[in-house]
Amino acid sequence: MELLTQNLISPVVLAFVLGMLARAVRSDLEIPPALYQGLSIYLLFAIGLKGGVALAETPMVELAGPVLITVVLGVITPLSAFGLLRWFGRISRTDAAATAAHYGSVSAVTFLAALEATKIADMAPNGYLPALVAVLEVPGIIVGLMLARQSGSRGVKAALHEVVVGKSIFLLLGGMAIGALCGAEKMESVAPLFVHPFKGVLCLFLLELGMLAAGRLRDLKSAGWRLVVLGCLLPLGHGLLGTAAGTWVGMSSGGAAVFGAMVGSASYIAAPAAVRIALPRASPGIYLTLSLGVTFPFNLAIGVPLFMSFAQYLNAV
Repeated sequence: MELLTQNLISPVVLAFVLGMLARAVRSDLEIPPALYQGLSIYLLFAIGLKGGVALAETPMVELAGPVLITVVLGVITPLSAFGLLRWFGRISRTDAAATAAHYGSVSAVTFLAALEATKIADMAPNGYLPALVAVLEVPGIIVGLMLARQSGSRGVKAALHEVVVGKSIFLLLGGMAIGALCGAEKMESVAPLFVHPFKGVLCLFLLELGMLAAGRLRDLKSAGWRLVVLGCLLPLGHGLLGTAAGTWVGMSSGGAAVFGAMVGSASYIAAPAAVRIALPRASPGIYLTLSLGVTFPFNLAIGVPLFMSFAQYLNAV
């Protein structure tokens, strides 16, 4: 309960709640699309820079295990999501594959919220975790697109190209390259822009996501109760698996908790862009509603504190 309270009573989470409240009371609050795009670019690039600096300071021997387990989980999670969506969710193969791509990928904002929660709880996370965000972004989308079994390969190839050169991966990888080449000392010159204002920018971003998520809650009626249940069970199961795997490869309790939140999250930046190209017949009312309207709030309120408690338990055993 203490971890739950710490995570909920924080500027990041409360900004998300404020955004949902704005929609509930029909406020005229709006964040201009150009500003929203600017905020997302800033966050992705800043994550990449931090990850690159961490990579430069982390021995490759220490990084090999986490990278390998990240790729493995990036394949397992979309497969399990697809199976449950088809069996329990009772949706079409295309919709199940599209949604599985989202659950196989990662939410950078959930990662940031988990990172903040562990710092508040004095559970120091591993410095190389931002690098794993980029690693986890791609495999799940690829597996999800393959599960759709498109009759033609053109759509899949176009979608994979969109994933690789899209802003999420491009900014993360580009930022990591710059951070790794420059190192911590040279990065100090840009710290006033990319380090100190980071949490404030994240609050603005969560404010917009709160408004967007509240708008998607209307789609829950059409999604059906089975999908809403899966929107909670999938992040729970994947997150606990990720936390256990992170502990197994030697992450700290804070690092394993954040890694669990990453594995249990669902993408709503890179995956929707890829799915729109490869699977145009897939319903956004299903994959966006579940990823942003159900799983994202679930992880903020319940998932992250639970993964933190589980990681502490595993490290104490």
